Amino acid sequence: MPVPYILRRLWHALIVLAVVCVVTFIVVRLAPGGPSLLADPNLGTVERAAIAERLGLNDSVPEQFAKFAAGVVRGDLGTSFLYGTPTLQVIGQRLPNTLLLAGTALLVTVLVAVPLGLMCGLRPNSLLDRLLSTVSLVFVAVPVFWFALMLIILFAVVLRVLPAGGMNAPGMEGNLLDSLRHLILPTLVLASATIAEVLRYTRSSARTAAMQDYVRTAKAKGVGPLRLQYKHILKNALLPVLTAIGLQLPRLVGGAAVTETIFAWPGMGRLSVEAALGRDYPLILAITLVVALAVVLFNLLVDLLYPVVDPRVRTEA
Repeated sequence: MPVPYILRRLWHALIVLAVVCVVTFIVVRLAPGGPSLLADPNLGTVERAAIAERLGLNDSVPEQFAKFAAGVVRGDLGTSFLYGTPTLQVIGQRLPNTLLLAGTALLVTVLVAVPLGLMCGLRPNSLLDRLLSTVSLVFVAVPVFWFALMLIILFAVVLRVLPAGGMNAPGMEGNLLDSLRHLILPTLVLASATIAEVLRYTRSSARTAAMQDYVRTAKAKGVGPLRLQYKHILKNALLPVLTAIGLQLPRLVGGAAVTETIFAWPGMGRLSVEAALGRDYPLILAITLVVALAVVLFNLLVDLLYPVVDPRVRTEA
């Protein structure tokens, strides 16, 4: 991958982050209501005015944006209204938990969806293909919160084999086996929709690759089924699958807000809900920028993997 291409993508990423920054600031300020700190009925007028002055809310909106933008340039995303500490410090405490959950869900997605999608694409209209296509359609349509509640009722309430929420049982912090037990249900919920979509992408891509002339030529030359499937079909089918996997990161982050809230998982998704409910402007903006940066970098990583899978992309870039 040429260096100018990477620099061009990084420049585009900076533009995207700047646009996200401006749009998020405007949307947050247009939302009705104010910070929850000012909604305390026990506060007097003087106390409320002092808090608003301390939070910088008495400045005009353009002045507030100018201070926020200057802070972003310096690497300072402000101080959280709710926690009273720098937003990056608050995010740093929650981000590893979300990376663990989203990373595990993404790994499960790749390990389950790609092999099953390939099997369906190579055996269209078989019993397995029809069964998995139906199941994947169901999981695409099922709401995340409903699926999460069904799993909690089945495994935590009826069977009592898995915990209903949290990262660890009380007194079991640091116990790896206990952490894995708490990770199973939120991972299944978060990965369910992404598995369904990546499976469908892989099936379609494998089916298209299997119908190409070079596959028929290889088959006519006597290439064995295993070599035909994994060298000639899978390798050429992976490019759109990589794109599909790259597009799942925003879904994982968005789904994490619901999943982490239901399972009381102390991650970025739950933190974003707390920030939105508390009208914590600096924290909302900081979370949005961090998530946008993660999405941009992940998609850049996917783009850098293209020439590894298909060398023709290197020439076109």
